[in-house]
Amino acid sequence: MTKNKPTIEEILAEKPAARPRIYAYSIGDAAHAGLLKIGQTTRDVKTRVAEQLRTAAITNYRIELEEPAERDDGSFFSDFEVRAALKGKGFEIKTGEWVRCTVADVRAVLVELRTGQRFDRPRHLNFPLRREQREAVEKTLAYYRSIWAENNNAAPRFLWNAKMRFGKTFTTYQLARAMGAKRVLIVTFKPAVEDAWKSDLESHMDFAGWQYLSRATGGDPTKIDPHQPVVYFGSFQDLLGRDEFGSIKAKNEWLHTVNWDLVVFDEYHFGAWRDTAKELFEGEEDSVAKREAALEYGTGLDTLNEDLRELSERESEFLPITSRAYLYLSGTPFRALATGEFIEEQIFNWTYTDEQRAKEEFARGHPGEPNPYAALPEMRLLTYQMPDELLAVAHAGEFDEFDLNEFFSATGTGKSAQFKHKDDVQKWLDILRGAYFPKSIEYLKTGTRPPLPYADVRLLPYLQHSIWFLPNVAACHAMANLLKEKHNTFWHDYTVVVAAGAEAGIGLDALPPVRKAIGSGFDTKTITLTCGKLLTGVTVPQWSAILMLRNLKSPETYFQAAFRVQSPWTVQNPNGDDPNAEEILKPICFVFDFAPTRALRQLSEYAIGLAPHETNPEKAVNELVSFLPVLAFDGAKMVQIDAGGILDIAMAGTSATLLARKWESALLVNVDNDTLRRVLENPEAMAAVERIEGWRALGDNILETIINKSEKIKALKKKAREEGLSKSEKKELTDEEKEFKTKRKLVQEKLIKFATRIPAFMYLTDFRENTLQDVITRLEPDLFLAVTGLTVEDFHLLVQLRVFNTEQMNGAVFAFRRYEDASLRYAGLDSHPGLAHYGLYDTVVARE
Repeated sequence: MTKNKPTIEEILAEKPAARPRIYAYSIGDAAHAGLLKIGQTTRDVKTRVAEQLRTAAITNYRIELEEPAERDDGSFFSDFEVRAALKGKGFEIKTGEWVRCTVADVRAVLVELRTGQRFDRPRHLNFPLRREQREAVEKTLAYYRSIWAENNNAAPRFLWNAKMRFGKTFTTYQLARAMGAKRVLIVTFKPAVEDAWKSDLESHMDFAGWQYLSRATGGDPTKIDPHQPVVYFGSFQDLLGRDEFGSIKAKNEWLHTVNWDLVVFDEYHFGAWRDTAKELFEGEEDSVAKREAALEYGTGLDTLNEDLRELSERESEFLPITSRAYLYLSGTPFRALATGEFIEEQIFNWTYTDEQRAKEEFARGHPGEPNPYAALPEMRLLTYQMPDELLAVAHAGEFDEFDLNEFFSATGTGKSAQFKHKDDVQKWLDILRGAYFPKSIEYLKTGTRPPLPYADVRLLPYLQHSIWFLPNVAACHAMANLLKEKHNTFWHDYTVVVAAGAEAGIGLDALPPVRKAIGSGFDTKTITLTCGKLLTGVTVPQWSAILMLRNLKSPETYFQAAFRVQSPWTVQNPNGDDPNAEEILKPICFVFDFAPTRALRQLSEYAIGLAPHETNPEKAVNELVSFLPVLAFDGAKMVQIDAGGILDIAMAGTSATLLARKWESALLVNVDNDTLRRVLENPEAMAAVERIEGWRALGDNILETIINKSEKIKALKKKAREEGLSKSEKKELTDEEKEFKTKRKLVQEKLIKFATRIPAFMYLTDFRENTLQDVITRLEPDLFLAVTGLTVEDFHLLVQLRVFNTEQMNGAVFAFRRYEDASLRYAGLDSHPGLAHYGLYDTVVARE
């Protein structure tokens, strides 16, 4: 019998799409509590599970896991092997395919079956590095190797400027793995971060066999397996102390007997920590502020900062630790970036802008695929100009701006706390929800109604759980009392939590009442009032908005607080039938500010601070606002502002005094030992600095004296560490340190005094489109000599030797040009008709 001729459809038959998969589901009743049904199928898992349970009319089930049943070598494993592996680990097989275990236990077994490895502990994670994490590892390793190629005994340092949720712990371990490191020391300035370092090492399969030790986990570092990698985690306080002379010493002998392959300084803020801590907690009572700051930032940073920046470029000279390489991790290293402490090739950046750009690019390049960045909310800044009658209450300060600290000033504690301007704060509360009568009439007349936080239906869902950042403890209590008053019925729907003062708890102790009030976050409404607590190192997914109700000077503090509301809020497996599905509950988040000029100044300084190598400040701001839209309500209408508008508003609130301060900044000049050595070794440079007004008054050989004293201090500190000092040597060390700091400061002051002459030169010259460098060197050299006392050649040489910081100079010139322009425009004048560009120090940017 002949076979029928096949049709074309049969010849070109579709390939079966079957793929073996392991699944696990749970049933939500008492009989199945703690149990998982583990099975396998080549069909759609949802369909298979629904068929199994349909006959028993079971609907309260949830698919917990769905994974491919494939080994790395391409072979398959079965559900029987999964259950057998679980049984071998001691998990109970209840009946048939039901096992008493967790989803993490099943995942750990799947990893073992796929790889053929047996792990010392359950390792259920096997995800790879994301693109940016891989880039960080590759760039760092390439830099280390380039330095080692030049000098095999060198100990290179590298900085990761990475915001929250970059995955610094996992990526650091991958760097250590790529280096082949066997001994890794993590020194943190924020002890609360230990959990992340421990769990990442112990849960990912890439680090099987690695040993984790810390004071909390115990274990003797001197008795570890020498053939397996070890990570020791410790806080600065645990590992390093200071002797009576301020020298850093090891608290444990073993610390400096180990030759470390990699030393990591985590949460290091490069000198800015003290100012940030002070500003963040300045609203708390003194005793509470000190305890909060001690928890937030480790002691001993001041000594390390000084030694790192002023005395030495090599950590080995002042730390009792020897390492093959150093890695610094920081989310806000503005000081290090601004001073050129790390050059561009020593820095990997992962900022808010990078994160949001990656989200956008992934969505565009991989439509329909799960986006690893999708859950990270995009931030929006909304600023509001307050009505004149409220501005009149608290219009003060250097820039005659709305003074939030004065407006929300209060006295008393607890139930007796009350606002000084209580009636005006009540009007402000009414404005928030669109119930302020004079403004309501105005909106009716103009036909426009701005999106007010607690009035606009688009904003209200994001204000279901918010945090209000107030000036001090009294203001927090006063606000809680006012919101509870009988007539404020709108606010009675919100549970108000006061996270301020000693009674709220120190550090993370202030968090449980907030979590309890929020619950799941779906059926509750909360307002958390703080004056510093819970604004660092805390994740509350449901917080979707922050109201900035106090004056802040530093952009680091401002955005450290703002980023609290940028934590992802998602639901995994939302329908219970797809464990890989994720529903995003917070796609965007909001910052509300009621002092527009100050807010936009913070934004522009933050953007410029994150991009010190970007010569055009407007471009740096534009980069940020392309992913952080800014809406401003000027009292009449709400408009979106671009980078140029932000800088105009920020500069409009600038005074000539503030501009002058930019030219008096210590960041403008470099007086570290390396720079001073370069000047000292160059006879022409020495002749140039001696022509700076007042230099000769510093005495002969001032630079040589400073360098010699720093070397002497290092030598004495080393001796103090290793063998101790005599009484006379102790006195000598104290005297030398005092004289070193004094003379170094005098040199810095003379250089800054010279820099302050540059604005006068800019004012007198008529060239605006040329770079200042060109004007000095080619167009008006005689005028420059007359105003500053230095020749063009002198100044150019000092810039080449990095005595003057050109990145900072560009920012200062830009501020001067823009301010000069804005001032003349305000007076109805155009100083230079047809001007299209501003010349900065060594670059040119568009005027508009």
